[in-house]
Amino acid sequence: MARFEMFVVLAGMRTGSNLLEEHLNALDGVTCHGEAFNPVFVGGPNRKALLGVDLEARTADPFPLLDRIAGGAGLNGFRFFHDHDPRIYDRVMGDPGCAKIVLNRNPAESYVSRKIAAETGQWKLTDLKHRRAAAIQFDAAEFEAHLEALQAFQADILHRLQVSGQTAFYLDYDDLGDLEVINGLAAFLGVPARLTQAPGGLKPQNPDAMEDKVRNLRAMEVTLARLDRFNLGRTPVFEPRRGPAVPGYRAGATAPLLYAPLRGGPEAAVLRWMATLDKVTVDDLPGGFSQKTLRQWKRTHPGHRTFAVLAHPVVRAWRVFCRQIADGGAPDLRRTLVRAYKLAVPEAGADAAAWRACFLDHLRIVRGTLAGQTSLRPGLEWATQAALVQGLGQFAPPDMLLREDTLGRDLAMLAAAVGRDDAPALPEAAPEGGPVPLPAIHDDTVEAAVRDAYGRDYVAFGFAPWAPEPARLRLV
Repeated sequence: MARFEMFVVLAGMRTGSNLLEEHLNALDGVTCHGEAFNPVFVGGPNRKALLGVDLEARTADPFPLLDRIAGGAGLNGFRFFHDHDPRIYDRVMGDPGCAKIVLNRNPAESYVSRKIAAETGQWKLTDLKHRRAAAIQFDAAEFEAHLEALQAFQADILHRLQVSGQTAFYLDYDDLGDLEVINGLAAFLGVPARLTQAPGGLKPQNPDAMEDKVRNLRAMEVTLARLDRFNLGRTPVFEPRRGPAVPGYRAGATAPLLYAPLRGGPEAAVLRWMATLDKVTVDDLPGGFSQKTLRQWKRTHPGHRTFAVLAHPVVRAWRVFCRQIADGGAPDLRRTLVRAYKLAVPEAGADAAAWRACFLDHLRIVRGTLAGQTSLRPGLEWATQAALVQGLGQFAPPDMLLREDTLGRDLAMLAAAVGRDDAPALPEAAPEGGPVPLPAIHDDTVEAAVRDAYGRDYVAFGFAPWAPEPARLRLV
């Protein structure tokens, strides 16, 4: 029984994919059908159809061609680049019966090679006498865009392989001259054929030194030197991914507004404002949606706006701490933190210093939990707002991200966007709650502890250090 039903070469332009295809086609029983799902052509630039499927038919529905490739005699496959038909990418990456061959090349080399090919019009070379040479001008912005697209494609390939429990055969451009590696690929594919010599059809096009191919080599060197090659600036993210939390959405009773709450934010204040706008009670605001019913709501409310409200991380962390721990709103969690993580919760009536110490210790536990260092699974109230907003985007990204510290102004602007010029002021706020006011415990140490726990939010949304503003604190 064959190990795979077909294969895909996941590569990019000027990575050596033509040469790899030549090697694959030299193996008995293996056929690579070129760039079968390139949006501009079918298989190759000069082909009108592939396996009886022309460009128009394949554009309308690519899957019949995929089925013909998979069902051909022997083992068949194709080359796929990041800008090819995404419908095919989704299908083959989720199919363990499709072998994945990942071909990479030094991004600087592939960039220069692509620029030379575009300038000379020569994309393949079969003999030295036909070679066209050129030196190109390096463009830093263009190269960085090229690098970003390559890295995003490779990261997505790796993630999809990981979550589906698959593996791939990885090749570098320089491996294409090593017959032992190519024969190792044949073994991976499960075909008995082996090569005893390399096919001689294609030749390297630009084997010269980089200084002979790039006119402004010094500018290229400066750009490459400042790039973070090892991604040292990246902070690893172990926080669980969040879903869109559709059941928590609340809609206007008459206004075409849809509120996507970020837990720990000023949810009560926003809902009171929405109810006042429509002259109803909070309980009258539609909610409890499923994705199906929310789509129906969207279809029947043209011109709608979806919004979420960002809170400053210090305000949000303190609000959640007060509700869950200080005020005892999450008794099971509080008991766990006290017993397992030795959180010292002060007695009622304790002074600000005691609550500040407890809050700092709580932030330490939150930080460790978001970093995957505790046995706790962080609830939505502990999640970063960046993760929550990312989760919303899985269903539909919000039209607007408002800010708690300018909420009155932002909500009036939102109401005007849906044709309502009668936006009310923010309703009178509920009592603040909590054992002591936030300004009583906030200082540089608290700010630094919050930043340690919620650094993603500071970077993603540009939060500056928090400064007490009474209007902001009333929104609870």
